[in-house]
Amino acid sequence: MLPAPEVVERALRLSRADEAMVIVTDAHEASLRWAGNSMTTNGSSVARDWAVVSIVRDAAGARVGSVSSTSVDPADIEAVVRASEAAAHAAEPAKDAMPLLDPGAVDADTLDRVLDWEGTPATTDIGVFGELARDLSPGFDGADKLYGFAHHQVHSTWLGTSAGMRRRWVQPTGSVEINGKRGSGADLASAWVGAGTTDFGDVDVPGLLAELSRRLDWSKRRVELPAGRYETLLPPSAVADLMIYMAWTMEGRGAHEGHTAFARAGGTRIGERLTDIPLTLYSDPSAAGLEYRPFVATPASSESLSVFDNGLSAQRADWVREGVVESLVYPRATAAEFDAPVTLPGENLLMTGGSDASLPDMIARTERGLLLTCLWYIREVDPATLLLTGLTRDGVYLVEDGEVVGAANNFRFNESPLDLLRRVSEAGRTEITLPREWKDWFTRTAMPPLRIPDFHMSSVSQAT
Repeated sequence: MLPAPEVVERALRLSRADEAMVIVTDAHEASLRWAGNSMTTNGSSVARDWAVVSIVRDAAGARVGSVSSTSVDPADIEAVVRASEAAAHAAEPAKDAMPLLDPGAVDADTLDRVLDWEGTPATTDIGVFGELARDLSPGFDGADKLYGFAHHQVHSTWLGTSAGMRRRWVQPTGSVEINGKRGSGADLASAWVGAGTTDFGDVDVPGLLAELSRRLDWSKRRVELPAGRYETLLPPSAVADLMIYMAWTMEGRGAHEGHTAFARAGGTRIGERLTDIPLTLYSDPSAAGLEYRPFVATPASSESLSVFDNGLSAQRADWVREGVVESLVYPRATAAEFDAPVTLPGENLLMTGGSDASLPDMIARTERGLLLTCLWYIREVDPATLLLTGLTRDGVYLVEDGEVVGAANNFRFNESPLDLLRRVSEAGRTEITLPREWKDWFTRTAMPPLRIPDFHMSSVSQAT
């Protein structure tokens, strides 16, 4: 198939629109799965997705047409370009219309990080799992049954515009999950651990297996507890799942128009203090080990991204700074409408500002409470308060007098991550973690464990 830069240049040459943008992404993926202490499947794939965005400007404004394709036949390029132009002519004027970005209007840091335009796509294959498979084998020899999945993706993206913008980025994304089961029937115990990575060279499989075994050991004693409010310790993975959902709702327009929990009479909650603990929640494309593409490359507009912003540099955004709501997401057009700073959504999420305490340290200081290990099936109940519901899974543990004394039943919870930040009584040490619920969409997170004095377990769940 044609090299991606050639597809971009050929499509731009064929364009008859007033302005055009072309985005090409070559994706290489590999996966490995195991069940019942045996490797079951593995595979790899290569795919290309590309899109042509055409803009037609007239007295009424700018009209946008975007057409995507997975074809690798060069003969199809012109057809996609023409379809994009036809869609633009048929479209209503775009509400987010702005001038295309000048290729020179990019900060030096982004230019230093953007890769050479003519570079070839990065690749991966099942060989990336070699050490992982070797380190799993001792676990396969044990009595506990191990199930899991490892996934590695490398996306190489090229963006070109008729204004002269040329950008390329390679994004590696990987994750590994291990579920351990012990016993059977009513005595079945289940636990989960996971890790995010870019190349699997930093995954501590023996450490993950040791943590899994420890959690299964905690399940030797079973405790039935009623629904209610409990002092609860949330490990970094569970914190990530809750904070990701909150970050997804931090759109400036929605807040100004009163559609989200970040709205208040006459404006937004920017400037509102949530907690006296100096917690900072932020996204940063240059965060070590959690880097992401430092520019916009989107084939379609949304409340948080605009095709007119393609090529715009991504900067660090502090969503909450030292306990105070600091920023919301504003594409250029929305920022101009509401007189706000341009702020792009992040593809990683970090929280800092807690103490140096580890989760075991926090357990040791707990008189009586619950330790959650992961959350799942998280859904929004009330957008006005950001109330979420979901289930606990694979390990809820009772802590008494500084020690984990047994495994409790599962619960359905009802909580707002915004309110959790208002009520948090302790935050520990930040560490890179893998969210359980949102890992298929969002893997790059670093969070501290949190202590919530009154986490709401709304009902008992029969989930295991």
